[in-house]
Amino acid sequence: MPGFSLLLPVYNGDSAEFLLRAYRSTVMEQTLPPSEVVLVQDGPVSAPIVSAIAELDKSTPVPLKIVILPENRGLAEALTAGLAECAFDVVARIDADDVSEPNRFTVQLDLIAQGYELVGSGLREFTETEAGEQLGVRRIPPTDPEEIGAYARFHDPFNHPSVVYTKAAVDKAGGYQPLGMMEDYWLFARMLAGGVRAINSPEALVRYRVSSGAYKRRGGLKLLKSEWMLQRAFRASGFTSRAQFARNIVVRGGYRLVPEWVRRRAYRTLIVGDTEATAR
Repeated sequence: MPGFSLLLPVYNGDSAEFLLRAYRSTVMEQTLPPSEVVLVQDGPVSAPIVSAIAELDKSTPVPLKIVILPENRGLAEALTAGLAECAFDVVARIDADDVSEPNRFTVQLDLIAQGYELVGSGLREFTETEAGEQLGVRRIPPTDPEEIGAYARFHDPFNHPSVVYTKAAVDKAGGYQPLGMMEDYWLFARMLAGGVRAINSPEALVRYRVSSGAYKRRGGLKLLKSEWMLQRAFRASGFTSRAQFARNIVVRGGYRLVPEWVRRRAYRTLIVGDTEATAR
């Protein structure tokens, strides 16, 4: 298996407790751990997060590079800064509040070794309550490489916290570019348009933390503006047709304006194309 870097952005809105859990699951509990971790601190963070990073720096079993940005620059710039520090061409992503399953990289790096340049996976939503961790729906995007491109014209074809990719493929597509909260979708679209070899594992290799305000944050005028910018970028680049542009504006744009309870019901079918209801 090739060596690979783990890219982990952290900002002031993250939880120190969740960061520690994300790191341990993605580094210390893996059957195939990363060769290094590049942690990007995106601007000033709270004292608990500073302490958590210091704790990780002392206890990590693999090299940890800490990149500190003096001001909060947003996800696109944070990931760009982190990618520049990654020593390996193969890079895995994780967010500071999610959890990786122990076999995640064993599965995904095997696909990278087969020649794929962009490898995602399914994920499982979860919440934490006083009774413990409660598992929710599985979100499984298309696994057939030929279906991913067609799916991407309406849905984000990859769960961003689950991806492993090559820096060469990311650089070829122009890297992360600021676009509201749609930087990952825009990058993946450009990678697909450029002919990247891409696949998704059907296994839910990441547990995705869902907070009580998750569906509220997916709506509103700010998200509508980001959606509009994304769809205009898709159309201008030729990634979508005029008909697809109009459909996306009406359906995806309208989704940002409906009441939260409607958004909650519509999210998995209209936006992420979910395939399985809650397990427990």
